[in-house]
Amino acid sequence: MLPEFVLPETTIREAGAGPVMGLGANQGGVLILTLGITRIIEQESLDLSVWGSADGTEWGNKPLVAFPQKFYCGTYQVMLDLSERPEVGYLRAKWRVNRWGKGDPTPLFDLYLCVKELEREGVVSSAA
Repeated sequence: MLPEFVLPETTIREAGAGPVMGLGANQGGVLILTLGITRIIEQESLDLSVWGSADGTEWGNKPLVAFPQKFYCGTYQVMLDLSERPEVGYLRAKWRVNRWGKGDPTPLFDLYLCVKELEREGVVSSAA
């Protein structure tokens, strides 16, 4: 599976949620989520979580996974194992932002979030 965008590169200035993405054949799989933060300003934070839904409308009351709070540009990854959640057919990113200190109080982040199925390599064992 090639990476697919859960959230294409977007400028974020306030709390919100991204578009709904269907998992298709990757439903019930083990996924790698990659968050790329390409632009920030100083003294701000980002809290980004990924939510799951069976029908694309009901998202429950807690996320499937959340990235640790971010303050800097970079690329960050988390694993999402849906093998015990086969009903999850849709993903959606949600975020909160905060800014403190001097200057404009409005946060500014440019970021993207993509997902890729974890490729399992064959394990070779040998008998002694």
